[in-house]
Parts: sequence; C-alpha cells; structure tokens
Amino acid sequence: MKNKTNPYESIGANIRRYRKQNNLSQDALARNAGIPYTTLSKIEIGVIKNPSVLITAKIAGALNITLDDLIKKNAKNK
Repeated sequence: MKNKTNPYESIGANIRRYRKQNNLSQDALARNAGIPYTTLSKIEIGVIKNPSVLITAKIAGALNITLDDLIKKNAKNK
C-alpha cells in the first residue's frame, strides 16, 4: 500500500522554520499567539498533526504570515 502524503503534515515544520527565522523561542511565540506552550511544542514535533484552524490562525498571526503560508507543504522562507 502506497502512503499518501498529507499536504498539512508539514505544519509543525513550517511553524518551527518561521519561528526560528523570526528568532523566537517556543515560549515567546506561544505567548504572542495566546496559546499554551505545550500546544505549540506538540504541533512542532508532530504529536498534534491537525491543529484547529483557530490555533493555526493565532500562530500565523503571531508570525505575521498568512494561514496559506503556514500550511503550504513546501513553505519557503520569506
């Protein structure tokens, strides 16, 4: 059986990439987004694979990027 790739599987990696690009710690980004640090950490490491739209929008807003930028499978650094 062939594995289908999920276009959203890289949300955590994209968050980490944009967070590091903005020189933010996980704690700082979580505070800026108004979400628990543990939630952000779990998203970045893939424990939470499908975060809610609300959580994802809060993270995108804190990173000053669009939801579309955040969920693209192969997000590029801006």
